[in-house]
Amino acid sequence: MTEPIVVTWIAPLASRTKESVMFARRVYMHLKPNSVAEFTQRLEKDILPLLRKQKGFQDEITFVGHGGREAFAISLWDKAENAETYNRGPYPEVTKILATVVEGAPQVETYDVANSTFHKIAAAVAA
Repeated sequence: MTEPIVVTWIAPLASRTKESVMFARRVYMHLKPNSVAEFTQRLEKDILPLLRKQKGFQDEITFVGHGGREAFAISLWDKAENAETYNRGPYPEVTKILATVVEGAPQVETYDVANSTFHKIAAAVAA
């Protein structure tokens, strides 16, 4: 299996606070034909329980395109260090779990969270 592609985006210094309130990982996947049901089942039974055990994990939301061939997941973390620990540790196991439903390597991008109404995070105002 091909290694996942990891892209890191860091907010410009003018917009960052001393410590970001939350951190996000976005994983883009190209799904195999007719695999949405199995993809969803693997998320619920295998991946979400694993994520819930990770230090700093806050939330996960997964999207599937209307045609069922594209999906992306956004996981929210309390800080970048915990997301990176997950990326180096359990994440390779997640790619193995999804190998039967995902074509190619998932693409991972990382972000600082600017705001979230669900988590009551407001964008920080640069002083």
